[in-house]
Amino acid sequence: MFNVKSIGPLKGVLRVPSDKSVSHRALMFGSINKGVVSVKNFLRSEDCLNTLKAFISLGVDIKDNGEVIVIKGKGKFLDEPFDILDMGNSGTSIRLISGILSGQSFYSVLTGDKYLKRRPMDRIAIPLKSMGAQIYGREEGRYPPLTIIGKPRLSGITYKSPKASAQVKSSVILAGLYTDEPVSVIEPAKSRDHTERMLKAFGVDVNVKGLEVTLGKNRQLSGNLEINIPADISSAAFFMVAAAIVPGSEIFLKDVILNPTRTGILDVMKDMGVDCEIENRRFFLGEEVGDILVKYSKNLRGVTIEGDLIPRLIDEIPVIAVLATQCEGETLIRDAKELRVKESDRISSIVFNLKNLGINVEEFPDGMAIMGKSVINGGKFSSFGDHRIAMSFIIAGLISKNETFMDDIKCIETSYPGFLNDLKKLIT
Repeated sequence: MFNVKSIGPLKGVLRVPSDKSVSHRALMFGSINKGVVSVKNFLRSEDCLNTLKAFISLGVDIKDNGEVIVIKGKGKFLDEPFDILDMGNSGTSIRLISGILSGQSFYSVLTGDKYLKRRPMDRIAIPLKSMGAQIYGREEGRYPPLTIIGKPRLSGITYKSPKASAQVKSSVILAGLYTDEPVSVIEPAKSRDHTERMLKAFGVDVNVKGLEVTLGKNRQLSGNLEINIPADISSAAFFMVAAAIVPGSEIFLKDVILNPTRTGILDVMKDMGVDCEIENRRFFLGEEVGDILVKYSKNLRGVTIEGDLIPRLIDEIPVIAVLATQCEGETLIRDAKELRVKESDRISSIVFNLKNLGINVEEFPDGMAIMGKSVINGGKFSSFGDHRIAMSFIIAGLISKNETFMDDIKCIETSYPGFLNDLKKLIT
């Protein structure tokens, strides 16, 4: 049981851990590249380290000296693994690597922890099987463990994804590297585009037109690159919200990724009236980066979050829900049914914890309504084994009238091992 107490202002400068999405892709793309890739500021979380171990098992020469990770790429074709590849808690790892393994000439098995085994995989299995891979899983292929029997020359595809999902899009695009036939993915709304940006940096022909991503003629990754990974806006979000709701706070967050497909939380904070400024905008390997100054904001207001905005802040909704409790009026979140199939059912997890803390909240199939200007009374809440739920409600505990208690915080290790230490650094 972890105890959270209300505190004084948060002050100081912080660089949160590097971006998880970009860290995964740096390892994966460096592994199937023809050349040497040096990765700086790699996120050494459980999720990303599981990706690293998987590609070592696939025969890639990867060295980690503690500061820089050096990857000597094998090109597109890897070695058959001797054992099962354990992806731990990482949906990004298992879905993206499935696209790469679909184009190999061997048999592989992917598994994960008890939470990953409950996450749907048919969303990638359906298009990958239509491209020629054989994929088997529990409950007619819907859940891990997954068995993949690859095919070195896959078929092309024009895939109309029913969901805006960077993981699905990336899985299909990565499988598309293993065919000369036309490959494109069309989404209902724009999802994260880290895959498109990084593949271009490796020399792959990737064309983006509206909601359609198409592979061009050159599909071989090549070159000696240095990748400097920026700080994760999803991790920064916890401290942005903390600064906004803890009286007297002012914090400065450095090197935060500002990819437009990821900055929905900044738009919402602005609409809510949070005192927030972006400084020193610049670029790291095609990704915009900046420093973010956030101050305590007294007169916050409720907003409606829905539609195309949802994919741009899907991972930040748990901590946005905490921010909403301090707004004047109601905050309405809709079109977020995808939260039901994250590390936990995040809609139910958020609503359960808010109610336990004395917040007036109504649950919908695709979201929730949160009544603002609520006093957080304190009490017990559960992480549900979900790192983002755990960190969000630790932030809620900072302004609780009474002590709050969390059942388990070990899950935080999957994305942000130093979260509590960074929080302590900012407590004045």
